[in-house]
Amino acid sequence: MNLPDLTNGIFEFVGSVALWWNVRKLYHDKAYKGVSIPSTAFFFFWGIWNLFFYPHLGQWWSFLGGLSMVCANLVWVGQMVYYARGGSRE
Repeated sequence: MNLPDLTNGIFEFVGSVALWWNVRKLYHDKAYKGVSIPSTAFFFFWGIWNLFFYPHLGQWWSFLGGLSMVCANLVWVGQMVYYARGGSRE
């Protein structure tokens, strides 16, 4: 185990927890304000890059934290698109 990888992996994972809170909040509100789809999508694609980059460097803790972050961003962007198009207001 390498300390910089573990530290980065923890940051990635904690960041993903914050993103999952956004997913939960958006599901509850069924609308979003103050956050743009393109900026969130950018961070999603950056996360996709990290899923290639971290294993290439042998940084498996960062990869696991990044995987959670990518999943959260994917759901969040999907929700934003869905609700922007007038998705369920239940």
